[in-house]
Parts: sequence; C-alpha cells; structure tokens
Amino acid sequence: GALSHRNHDPEAASCPSDRGRDGFVLGEGAGVLVLEEWEHARRRGAHVYAEISGYGTTCNAHHMTDLAPDGTALARSIDLALADARCPTERLDYVKAHGSSTPQNDVCETNAIKRVLGHDAYGIPVSSIKSMIGHALAAANAIELVACALVLEHQVIPPTMNLSERDPECDLDYVPNAAREARVEALAGLS
Repeated sequence: GALSHRNHDPEAASCPSDRGRDGFVLGEGAGVLVLEEWEHARRRGAHVYAEISGYGTTCNAHHMTDLAPDGTALARSIDLALADARCPTERLDYVKAHGSSTPQNDVCETNAIKRVLGHDAYGIPVSSIKSMIGHALAAANAIELVACALVLEHQVIPPTMNLSERDPECDLDYVPNAAREARVEALAGLS
C-alpha cells in the first residue's frame, strides 16, 4: 500500500529517499498564503516573503496513482514551470521535493529532476519536509508553499529527516538530517 507500516516508530516512519522507505505517513495541518500583485503589495508596504513567478502542471496518464518511474511527466511539469517563470535551470538554488517516502515516487522525482537539470542536479540541494510533518494530502501543497517562502526568507534549507541509508536510485543531495544555511534566490517546489 501507499502508507508506511512503521507504526512502532512514528517519528522515523517517513524517510524519503531512504533505502528502507515503505510509504508515506499521514499528516494534518494547513497553510495560509496571501497572494496579490507585486506592485499592490509594495504600495501598501507589505512584507513580501516570496514571489511566485511561474508554475507548470501536466496530466499523468500513466496510472491513477502511480507515476512512470522515468520521471517524464513530472519533468515536463518542471520544464513548464521554469519556462513560465523565465528561470533558466542554472538559476535554481534549491528543489523542494514532494518526497512522499513511497518507493516509486522518490525514484520518479529523482529521475525527473535529473532529466530537467542534467548533471547540475547533483549540485542542487533537494529536500522533503514530509519527513517531518507527514503528508497532509489536500493541505500539503499550501503547507509546502509556506515552507518554500520561509526558505527564501531565512536562507535555510530544511532537511530530509530519517535519511540513514540512501537508496542508490535516489542519488542527489537530499540535505540529510540537518537544516543547511544556503543562499537561495530561486527554487522549484514539486507537489
């Protein structure tokens, strides 16, 4: 199934990109954002945490819940988002992974990131906050967008917790087990 069976150790149950991952852990929460035009926010003196400069979406016709392991559909979505944002891949400083901790999703994401970024993928930090908060399902996107805004605000990349034995198919820099200070001006959030 999609859910982890590590009920005996709930804090370590969600372990994206780890060899022993066996599914996601349900989470609960909410994220609230105020979206407005840049100029309007500036005129009223608002503190701007982040600018959403582009997005991309595709339809996964491979299967209702499974992704093609080669990451093709997800890579297309990332390409569309970067094109919409007019952001060349060289400008990316961080990728916020969906990181559900399922065997197929984490491999698919890794392959999609490598398809889009090529060899540069190995030099860009990638992490999943689901390792700490679980998968909040419908609320996950909003929560993770708030996390992305906070990365930009504080210049700290959240870790992928519980990454003790890396899956050889998930071979990127997943910021294991400790947050990392870094200069982040542009990021991609995968959800």
